[in-house]
Amino acid sequence: MSSVLSEPYFHDEEKAFEALERIVWPNGPHCPHCGATDRLNRLAPQRSKPSKKHPTGRPVYGLWKCYHCRGQFTARKGTLFEESHVELHIWFQAAHLLCSSKKGISSNQLHRVLGVTLKTAWVMSHRLRAAMDDGMLPPLGGEGAKVEVDETYIGGKSTNRHHQPPQAPTRAWP
Repeated sequence: MSSVLSEPYFHDEEKAFEALERIVWPNGPHCPHCGATDRLNRLAPQRSKPSKKHPTGRPVYGLWKCYHCRGQFTARKGTLFEESHVELHIWFQAAHLLCSSKKGISSNQLHRVLGVTLKTAWVMSHRLRAAMDDGMLPPLGGEGAKVEVDETYIGGKSTNRHHQPPQAPTRAWP
């Protein structure tokens, strides 16, 4: 029995786009700009603009063109993957790790496992958790109820304050 992580869409960007298109467009592609379902063509993989990290540019997969409004789009449009520079197969790996872990997974662990920066892992985990939220949880404590906490510690030592220099204690000499 093979692992689900051996599926091609977890390792290949082109296969990841094919899987996302099957999920997002079960009845075929449609233009997110004008809503057209006909006169749509898949464009050949192109290259993005060159950058320091990718001097020849990165391949852009899953690009479609609508000949009604002349707009270009991918299956990422309108999903949590939109406007992300992270490759789609990395997103799929993160979603699998987040959903298959019994107690969830931290952003630090995503950062280590996926090889992305900590900030990127934090954004990915927040987007994935927000996408899983169905809004059906009631407010903590119930509607209009107060929530009490056992202990609260506010403040700290005045020597740990950084916005003002520490003041010398004044002593009253007898």
